[in-house]
Formats: sequence, C-alpha cells, structure tokens
Amino acid sequence: MSDLPDLLLASLAPTTRKQAEQSLAAYSEQQGFLTHLLRLVLDQSQNKSVRLSGSVYLKNVSKTRWEDDVQPIAEQDKAALRAELVPAMLALSGPADKSIRAQIAEAVSLIAELDFPARWDNLIDQLVASLSPTDYNVNIGVLQTGHSIFCHWRAHVRSDVLFTEINLVFSKFMTPFLQLFRQTASLLSQSGQSQDQYTLLAQTMVLLVDIYYDFTCQDLPPAIEDTHQEFFGASGGYFPFLMSWDPAELKGDSDDTTASLPSQIKTRILEVVELFIKLFPETLQTSNAVETFVQLVWSLVGSNRLPNVSDDMVVSQSLRFISTALRSGFYKSTIFSAPGIISTLIEGIVVPNTTLREHDIEQFEDDPLEYVRLDLAVSAAGTDTATRRQSAMDVLQTLVSTGYDAEATEIVGGWINKGLTEYQSNKEVNWKAKDTAIYLLTAVATRGVTTQQGVTSTNALVDVVKFFSDHVFQDLQAPPGSVHPILQVDAIRFLYTFRNQLTKPQLLSVLPLLIKHLDSDNYVTYTYAAITIDRILFIKQNGQLLFAQADIRDFAFDVLGVLLSKIERAGTAEKVAENDHLMKCVLRVILTARQSLTPSHEQILNRLVAILGVISKNPSNPKFDQYIFESLSALIRFVTAGSPATIQTFENVLFSPLTIILEQDIDQYVPYVFQILAQLLSLRPASQPSPAQYKALLPYILTPNTWVQQGSIPGLVKLLKTFLQRDAAQMLKEGQVVSALGVVQQRLIPSKNNDVYGFELMQAIMTFVDVSQIKQYIKTIMLIVLTRMQNSKTDKFVHLLARFVLFIMSTNKESLGPDYAIEIFESIQPRLWGQVLTNFMLPLVPKMPLKERKMTAIGMTRLLFESRLSIQEPSLYLYAIISHSYILHRPVALEALIKLFSEPQYLSQSKTEDDQGLSGITEIDFEEQTAGYQAAYSRLAASESAESEIDPVAYVGDPQQFLGEKFVAFGRTNGSSLQQLLSKGDPSVIQAFVGSLAAAGYTL
Repeated sequence: MSDLPDLLLASLAPTTRKQAEQSLAAYSEQQGFLTHLLRLVLDQSQNKSVRLSGSVYLKNVSKTRWEDDVQPIAEQDKAALRAELVPAMLALSGPADKSIRAQIAEAVSLIAELDFPARWDNLIDQLVASLSPTDYNVNIGVLQTGHSIFCHWRAHVRSDVLFTEINLVFSKFMTPFLQLFRQTASLLSQSGQSQDQYTLLAQTMVLLVDIYYDFTCQDLPPAIEDTHQEFFGASGGYFPFLMSWDPAELKGDSDDTTASLPSQIKTRILEVVELFIKLFPETLQTSNAVETFVQLVWSLVGSNRLPNVSDDMVVSQSLRFISTALRSGFYKSTIFSAPGIISTLIEGIVVPNTTLREHDIEQFEDDPLEYVRLDLAVSAAGTDTATRRQSAMDVLQTLVSTGYDAEATEIVGGWINKGLTEYQSNKEVNWKAKDTAIYLLTAVATRGVTTQQGVTSTNALVDVVKFFSDHVFQDLQAPPGSVHPILQVDAIRFLYTFRNQLTKPQLLSVLPLLIKHLDSDNYVTYTYAAITIDRILFIKQNGQLLFAQADIRDFAFDVLGVLLSKIERAGTAEKVAENDHLMKCVLRVILTARQSLTPSHEQILNRLVAILGVISKNPSNPKFDQYIFESLSALIRFVTAGSPATIQTFENVLFSPLTIILEQDIDQYVPYVFQILAQLLSLRPASQPSPAQYKALLPYILTPNTWVQQGSIPGLVKLLKTFLQRDAAQMLKEGQVVSALGVVQQRLIPSKNNDVYGFELMQAIMTFVDVSQIKQYIKTIMLIVLTRMQNSKTDKFVHLLARFVLFIMSTNKESLGPDYAIEIFESIQPRLWGQVLTNFMLPLVPKMPLKERKMTAIGMTRLLFESRLSIQEPSLYLYAIISHSYILHRPVALEALIKLFSEPQYLSQSKTEDDQGLSGITEIDFEEQTAGYQAAYSRLAASESAESEIDPVAYVGDPQQFLGEKFVAFGRTNGSSLQQLLSKGDPSVIQAFVGSLAAAGYTL
C-alpha cells in the first residue's frame, strides 16, 4: 500500500478520481487496511490534503461497509480500528488538525451507532480515562468524540434499548462531565486569561453545552435535575452567567462572518432553554428561568444591538426562543400580558431584524444563489439555516396564532403603513422601507404554511389579495430597471407565498409576467420566477392538479426555451448544474404540458442531452441531476403516449450518450441510465424481441461488477425484467437466465438491502421463463432463502418469502401454481412445506398490504381448492413449531383466508392515479432531498406507470367470485374432503363464511 498517499491525492482531481477510487476500493478489501489508513491520517509528515482525504475515505468506508452483507469488513479489522480510534482523536487534538478530527469523530459516531455498547463496551471508559484536569486540547478531543456519539439520541424514538445505552453512559460519564463543566465555568469567570487560554476554554464550553443538550434530549437525568438551580438560577447560575460573558479577548472584527465563541455558547444555551420549555416546563417554573432568559435576550438583541453577520446565529436562536416561549402558553400571564410588551417586542426585536442590511444587499448581488437558498430556508429550532428575517417573521406568526392576532395586526399595520409612506416620499432612496413593509405583511398575514403548498391559512384581519393589488402588482409588472430588483423579487416571492389565496384566473393572468421575469438579467429575479412558476403549476385542489396541458400549451415551449437558454449560458459543468431551480421548473413545465410538447419534443430533447453532456464532465449537484433525468423520462413518457412512433427518435438521440455514461462509468448517473433504458425498451411491443442495440447491453448488465454499485440495482432489475418479457426464450438458450439467477443467488438474496430486488427478479424469471428448465436453480436459491430465514430472519424477509410463495400459487401459468410451491419445499426436505406454511405464511395472510391482498386471496383459494398435493401425505399433517403438535393445515389456511375476506374493500380498489397512468407524476418533489453526492438509488418517478407492471392475477376480476366458483367446483368433485375441511374449523367462522357464499349464490 505504498502508493496510498498518491491514490488519496488523485481521488481529489476530477480527471483521475475514478481510477483512484477503484484502486482504493481494491485496497480496502485487504486485511489491515483501515488501521493502516488511520495511521497515515495521523502521520504529521504527510501532506495535509492526503491526511484529510484519508480521513474522509475512512469515514466513508465506516459508513458504507461496516455492516455490509456482500463485502463485510473482517471482525478482527473492526476490533483493531475500534481500539485505535479514541487514541487517534486525542492525537488530533491540536487546532491545526480540526478538520481531520471532525472526520474521525464522524467515523467514531457511525461505528458507535452500530457497535456501542454491545461490541465496544470500553468506549466510554476510554473517553473518561482520557479527560485531563489541565490539558484542554485533549479535553476538546474527548468531548467532540463523546458529542459525536451522544448527539444521535436527539433523533431517536424512545425505547428500552436506547435508555439502556443512555443509562450506561450516565453511569460512567455524568460525574466527570459535571466536574469538567464546573471547572471550565470557573476558569472562564477568572479574569487575566490569555486569548489562547480563553479560546481553548470557550471551545470546551461549546462542546459541554452541546453534551448537556444531548443528555437532556430524551428525559431529565436525576443528576441534572438535582443541579437545575446551579445551571439555570438567576443569581449565580452557569447559563445566565455565560449569557452575559463576553471577554474583550474573544471579540471578533465587525466584518467577521463566523460566530465568535461567546456567541456560539449563547446560541447553544438558548437551544437548551428552548428544549426545556418543550419537555420540562415544570422544572423551569421552579427557577423562573424563562423570565430570566427573556430579560437576557432583550438586553442581548433588543434594539438591534447585534447587527453583524457573525451574530446571526445567536439572534435567530434568541427569536426562536421567544417564539417557543409564546407557543408554550405557560408565560402568557407572567411575561407577555404586561402592558405594552407586545408593542415593545415588535418594535424592539421584530422590526429591526426584518429590515434589510448591507450584507443582505451585497449577497443579493454577489452570491445570488446563497441569497435564494437562505431566503427559502425553513426556520427550524437548533439549525443555523433560518435567517434573522425568518426568525423575526416566526415571532409575528406565533403572536397571530396564540391569541395576540388583533393586537399584533394593529401594531404591525402601523409599521407597514409607515414603510409604504416612506417609500412613496422617495421611491429611489427609500425602497428598503417598502421591502420591510412587504415582509411584515407576509408575516402577520400567515397562519399556516407548508413547504410544498405555501400559505394554507391566513389571518382574517389582513386582506392579502387587496394588498397585492394595491402595492405589489405594480412592481411585478414594472419594466426592468424602473424599480429596485429586490422589490421585483419581493413581488414574485409574494406570489410564491400566497399562491393558494389567488384563483386560477388570477394566477393565469400573472403567469405571463412571471415568464417575462424568467428572461431577466438578474440572477435572483429569474431564479425566483422559475421557483414560483414551478409551485403555481404544482397547486392541487381536492387532490387534483389545478393546471393541465390546455392551460399552458400556448406558451410551454417558449418557457422551456428561456429556461434552457439560462442553463446553457452558464458555461462550465459546475455553473450549468448549480441552479437546480431552473431545471426543476423545466421538469414541472414538461409534466404539465405533456403531449402538447410533441411538435417540439426533438428540439427539447436535443437541448437536454447537450446539457447532460456538459454536466457529466464533473457531476456536482444531485438535485440538478435528478431533475434533468426526470425531465428526459417525463418527455419520453408523455410524447410516446400520444405518438408511439416517436420512440425511434428518442432512441436515436439517447442511446449514444447513455452508452457513453456506462462506458465511462459515471457512477452518479449510471442508476438513472438503467431506468431510462428500461423505460425506452418497455415502450416497444412486448410481443417483439428487443432490438439488437439493447441486446448488446445484456453481457455488460449480467457482469457481476455491474451489480457492485448499490444504487444501480433497482434500475438493473427493472431493465432485466423488461428484457425477460421480450426475450426470455433466447436468454434461456444463451445462458443469460442462469446468469441472472446467479446474481439473485450471490448479490441480492444474501443482502438485507437488496433482498426485495432478488425476489422481484425471481418473480419476473418465473413469469416469463419455462420453469421446468431452471428447477434445480430455483431449488438452490430457495435453500439460500431458508438459510437466511434460519440465520438472520427479519420481518421484512418473512414477508418477502410469503409474497413470493403466494405469487407462485396465484400465477395463472401451467407450470406454476400451489403444487409447484409444495414440490419445491418438499424436494428440499419432507414436510418442510407444512412448516413454512404454518409458521411463516398463514400468520401473515390476514395482514398482507393492501396492494397484495388480491394476489393473497387468489393464491390461498387455489391452495385450498385446486392443489392436488395439499390433501395428500406427507403434507396433510403439518408440524407446528409453536404448539409442538400435529395439526391439520387446511382448516387453519381456510380461516386465514376468511379473515382476509372479512375486509372485502381491500380486495377491489377503485380507480386510482396509478390506474389512470399518473403514478409517480404528482410525487415528483424533492424539497426534502438533502443527501450529499453519493451513488445512491434515486427513483425516476416519471419512468414508472401502472401499465409497466405485470399483474399476476389480472385473469381474475372479482376474488370473491373466484373463491365462490372454486369452492363449489371443489365440493362437486371432493365433497367428503370439503365437508371434513368445514367440520374441522371454528363453527362460528365457518358458518358465517358458508352463509355469505350462499347469499352470493354459491351453494353446494
């Protein structure tokens, strides 16, 4: 591994990254690799970039392969790494190694999440033993490691397992933690410290308060409850002291954008107090802590005392604390009922933090994408994504929703009128006053809001539409340059926010103005126009999209032309892909315009493919990637639906670029390519063989290496299913079906992540292939399935097996059916079928999911009334593991089927969006997609339709009718067996069942 440093450096450059990553992946499978890599990271003589790259790679291997089913890390390598991680954190305690330490801390966190405490029982002991009374560099390393482990508790649901872990940590870490907190607070209170000493102590305190939050995020530990006054007390409490602590040595420059350490401490303390208001309000009321902190917040941020960018986090958190105190309702009489308090709150805290600052204007001009990102960010406690403005708006919205609506509306109305009057007096100079007025109106008018739908309910005391007509519309239609661009963005944002409050005719009347703004030279203006068009076209009423293709057919192509031109003009791969809002708008227009784009589809397709060619040189934005492939998929779907002959055009244009992506192994795009190829092939008649250009891909698809990338597997399975539907006989003849079964056996069924795709591919093979030719392979795979059931059974895997067996029993294919299922299990071991049926399948039959109930009903009906083997030895008497006694399986199976039919609405669904060919289309929304760049599976919703899935029970219209007919037919040919079956069951259940069949006309 002598070339490891060179490979780590090469992995940072786009031109050499792919080859370097492949070599690193090969090394990572060697024994001792992880500890070797960690020692390289710790080697101070190595290049800093090599060490940082190594720490990131170590973290990623820990994340992806620690519990991998297919390429697991050897247990001895895991143990060796665990033993060295905490010492490594301490060795990286110096300030120069902060970025590397952060990566190793995350690796510790990831491994501890899986192995602590069961396989890493000495972890906390290592941390406690490493704490130092004097060396605060070491303490920072210990606390950062501890916080990386404990912070996961914040997101966990309460459980016995979680509290066992928490209590174990408390038993060892709580006492030294409190001792270190007291010591550090004492040292901070002593004057005369140097800047370096203050810095170390303050960094330690930031982590200590973080851990205090971790320790109280689930419940209030007795040790912390007993020290409540010590921490929260108005006189001498650590938290009130730290809220006022601001030594001159740590004051930053006014131009700094990073929060100072005292500011970070204050922010985290306010997060803790906010948490206590939500979880432990009774404890807070014993110390009058909230009253104390309201006063501290007022003295800290009131009257805009902290105007700098570096203060944004503490100001935003202060405002969130005020909002939470208001929402709790506990302090209405003690704090917020005082005369003039609401007016003072609005005037002193809300209005100053709603006004634009020079920094905001500079960001609008110099970093427009960040301006948009922050402007759209959702205010959330404990995050630094909410701007001052959003947090101030949140205070106003909280006042409106907690009984102060009349008072707040009246006070804010005065400020709004003041701002509008100022603007009218000198529009060129006082434009910021109008901007503030619009923000205040937006805040006070909003009662309910969601990211997808915008404002869902408004303050009845505010006429939003009138304000729009009187004050906002004029800026929306103003020529470029006649008003400040921020006011035009305000007008567009107002539409974006209150889109649900406007009627469809009103929205149609403003769409041309938004389209005009798409062609603006101002980045924020055209970006916000794209965002707003997207959201308007996504509006739903009564579950249906408000806008259809008829509404936009006249201008859809022109809108796409402007959007694509904006994207194309960006230049480099990174710049082209940076503005995903534009590509999302492209997608939304295609989804809405549908077949109306047919005349121009080839131009649109060529431009999308050209953009794909540019960004594929250096993929950098996962959202943009998702939207461009989704746009291609949607264009294919809707144009071919109206004009099937256009499939040839799509293939001619797409096949070459898609093949290049596979050849160059651009792993971010490969999962999309397989889905697009499957979609294209599925649009060709299933009765015809696949064209040669598709068949040429089969050897590549069936190569084991192709299946290594986790994200590719769903698309690969989908593509193989499409091949099998058309070419099963030829694939069987050429050994390709056996290769596919090998993939199922080696890559899919053994994997907890991919087993669902293994069963899905097996079902396709058994649907389209002559199963008599592959019976020995199916038996081998079922042996592996049963081995997994024995060694690592999960509820999901039991369900997958039950569904697969029910599929075999219900499928209307000569070689399949219930007897085929019985024969497979009995050939493995006599009487095995009875164990599988009784212990795994029958308990699940009444609980099967909605979409699988019809298949379940038909499979069980065929087992009971069509199977030849189920009424013969050796499967007549089944061994039941649970009761350790022999029972007849047929009455139990019949009762399970009757339970299923007791809820008949689940067996016949009404027409859904899926049935109408709309599946996936209205689901395409990715606001919550925040994952970093990874080769993960991202489903192309537009590529999926109900028609593309084969229904194994389409031959049955009404499952109840099917049951009645099979019941009567079985009674005619096997009368005594049927009577015996009915006599063995629960009489009340059987009589009701027979009665319901008789009422439906099915009598013996």
